[in-house]
Amino acid sequence: MRLLAIDYGTKRVGIAVSDPMQIIATGLDTVANKDVMKFLKEYTSKEAVETFIVGEPLDPDGEPTATTRKIHKFVESLKKLFPDIPVELVDESMTSQNAARILVESGVKKMKRREKGRIDRISAILILQEYIENKHYS
Repeated sequence: MRLLAIDYGTKRVGIAVSDPMQIIATGLDTVANKDVMKFLKEYTSKEAVETFIVGEPLDPDGEPTATTRKIHKFVESLKKLFPDIPVELVDESMTSQNAARILVESGVKKMKRREKGRIDRISAILILQEYIENKHYS
C-alpha cells in the first residue's frame, strides 16, 4: 500500500505518493483546491492508500499559523470521506522555500520555476520524504 502526501493550499494542492514499499516519494500531481476530494476519490479507487500525510504549517516556535485552521478543516473533511484511511499531520515548515531552492539548484529555468504547481508538488514530495524517513529511521 502507498502513502499519499498532501500539500494543501487555498488555491492548489500538491500531491505526492510513495512506491508500494514506502521507500521513495514521487510527485503525483497538482490539483485545484476545489477538485482535490474528487481527485483523491478517483486515485484511491485505483490504488490502495495506507495513510494520508498532510502538511501542517507551524511557525518557528512550533505554534499553529493562520493557515493551520484551514488545514484542520480539510483534514476533518478527509477523515469523513475516507474513514478507513488514517491521516497524519507533518510539520511542513519551510517546504515551499526548500522546494524553490531545489528548483534553482537543479537548474530549472526561471520561467518553469514560476509555475506554482511545480513548487506545490515538490513540497508534497518533501513532506512525504520526511515522513518516510521518520517512519523507517525512528
